[in-house]
Amino acid sequence: MKVLGLHDLRPEDRLWVTFDGTLGDPCSLESELEPFLQALEEYAHGWMPDVVEGKRRRKYSRASFWKALQESRDDNGAPLGLYRTKWPALDMSLWLWLESQPSKLDITINVKPLSFFADETRCHRFVEMVRAWASRYPVSHAMAHSMADTELTDSPDFGRDKETRRRDGFDKVYEVSWLNVFGPKLVESVGRERVLSTPAWRVEELPNGSVLLVLWPIAADFASQEAREAQARAHVHLRPELHWPTVLRTLRERSATLAPVEPRFPPDLAPLLSRVVDRFAIHERQRKIAEFNAWRPPEPDEWLPLRDALPPDVEDPERVLASYRLLAEHLVAMVHSDVPSIFKQTPESLTDLDFFFWREDFPETRLRHVLDEHVVPAVGAYLGQVLVEHLGGQWLPRQKLGEAQVRVGQRVWWPMVRARRYLRSRQSLLDFSLSQLFLSAERF
Repeated sequence: MKVLGLHDLRPEDRLWVTFDGTLGDPCSLESELEPFLQALEEYAHGWMPDVVEGKRRRKYSRASFWKALQESRDDNGAPLGLYRTKWPALDMSLWLWLESQPSKLDITINVKPLSFFADETRCHRFVEMVRAWASRYPVSHAMAHSMADTELTDSPDFGRDKETRRRDGFDKVYEVSWLNVFGPKLVESVGRERVLSTPAWRVEELPNGSVLLVLWPIAADFASQEAREAQARAHVHLRPELHWPTVLRTLRERSATLAPVEPRFPPDLAPLLSRVVDRFAIHERQRKIAEFNAWRPPEPDEWLPLRDALPPDVEDPERVLASYRLLAEHLVAMVHSDVPSIFKQTPESLTDLDFFFWREDFPETRLRHVLDEHVVPAVGAYLGQVLVEHLGGQWLPRQKLGEAQVRVGQRVWWPMVRARRYLRSRQSLLDFSLSQLFLSAERF
């Protein structure tokens, strides 16, 4: 059963939720988890999971949920996944830690896109769901916020080493999210009266001593000026030692970092760079778009005027040309599983190759002698073959492979020289892309 994955949608922000709760009697899981399912089914309007996964995936129902829980359970606990097959995408994990004392219920939720929660009624339902859970399963901490903004906070470490973070957890108010549930221990350490007087859209003391705090009505509006001011007010109220102007400035800087940037990439590289920026974490994406908007690759200079071309100096040109074709076939054999378009020897396959080599960081993850002796000649030969096939080029074979040229119009191009420069580093894959050389040759 295929689900709609987070990566199946275009890169954009998502709602990120963590809920660290405790269970009552682990021997009566059905009665313990009944309130969890009831609140989920009542309030997850528009994003309700329709797939549950234990050992295998099943269409969601109460019966399939209990079946998945039963088959995934072991001595330590039971992990479950909940997903959707249609928009919006959902990736939800449920971890039951039954051997710990007390037993734990850990929930993580990703709903993509975050813009799905631009509706106030939908956000209110979400808050009510978390309220119901937190009232039934006492939490140490729970939060819901923009994933992109959360990634800018160094959460969950907040400058601590991993061991300290695992030991102490969310032991003070490091950040204030759109939605927060502070457990009784944290509330007492801050001061219950102080927490309950936090300037926020909703502050509610729950029956078990936890406090629900929602900063503003709409989750998707977290980066607005008004929302940032509310966030800063709440944080400084809960942490009086913090400096209001500094907190607000930091939040505004985060908003600026996440503000959409219109791509204006160098035209020859636009198809490649559009794919490259999608590989960066969502909180880095806009900054990378701005960087690539300002960046310009060097103009291809691996060419000579036709009058200066090195003449063929081989005794059997056909045999040498066959060796070039064989080298190109070596590249096809090497990467066809990852780059299926390479069979076609088209300009588009060059862009696919550029992206594949960049994504895999080929120059840094392969042995240098293998690159120089095998990959560089294969890439150069393949590039030359595309020039021949699509621009009417003609190989000018040479005894030294690095001197092989392809005549296109009134220029001769050196694909082997380009390939060697191309495979020097990850950055050089962009500076000396195969697709840019092809487009430059096409213009002349």
